[in-house]
Amino acid sequence: MLTRTACACADTRREPDGRGTPVELVDSHAHLNHADYDDDRAEVLGRARCEGVVAIVNVGYDLASSARAVGMARCEPDCYAAVGIHPHDATDVDEAALARLGEWLTEPGVVAVGETGLDFYRDLAPRPAQLTAFRRCLALARERDVPVVLHDRDAHAETLEVLRRDGVPAAGGVMHCFSGDTEMASACVGLGLHVGVTGVITFGKSESLRAAARAVPIERLLIETDCPWLAPEPRRGRRNEPAFVRHVLSALAGALGRPPEDVAEVTSANARRLFRLG
Repeated sequence: MLTRTACACADTRREPDGRGTPVELVDSHAHLNHADYDDDRAEVLGRARCEGVVAIVNVGYDLASSARAVGMARCEPDCYAAVGIHPHDATDVDEAALARLGEWLTEPGVVAVGETGLDFYRDLAPRPAQLTAFRRCLALARERDVPVVLHDRDAHAETLEVLRRDGVPAAGGVMHCFSGDTEMASACVGLGLHVGVTGVITFGKSESLRAAARAVPIERLLIETDCPWLAPEPRRGRRNEPAFVRHVLSALAGALGRPPEDVAEVTSANARRLFRLG
């Protein structure tokens, strides 16, 4: 098995440009394992490093994307992997799939189960299948003592019900791409979860999200891009990438009324602690 130190892949790290050394950032939820980056993945990583992104958690949404995230974690020292199956593909969560996820969790750099959860907005998988898959992935995270990366869209009450009934892994987890209100944010914190903030916080009409972020202790906040989706202002409408997490940082710092450097330091420490990053 390849280790993170033995991999022969080249380090594409570049020095910061003339603007000076940026603050260190962690993109706690990205999908550089997506085909949208097949033509320029190395350049995307280079831009992220120039912007001070020191760690990226690439999150799987099916077996194929999880395998690609694991491959990146083997080859890129600042890339980590979460392995999981999105609720859209909940019917694929069988014994063989869970065994494969479990195998990947033994590798260095594979730090979480996810993303998993419920999506009642698109309903691309039957809701009973989503609930079953969600509970099985939660059980895997508890068994392997790793955090869980949660997807919740238009299923706030149902997601919280499962988490309260089955229990959040002792290692914790994150409600990724948080879209609830202050009450939902407080419920997540009460369950021991972190709250992931995306580029949506930069949108003019996202005051409810900014209010929810203010309701979360800063020690429970993470910043993320969810790239290639949800590009922040002023990049909205284009392909997103980890370098743009600095826009999320800026908007979150503004919402909290704190200096961006302080928010960067705390959210990066939060991500390192939750995912046990090297």
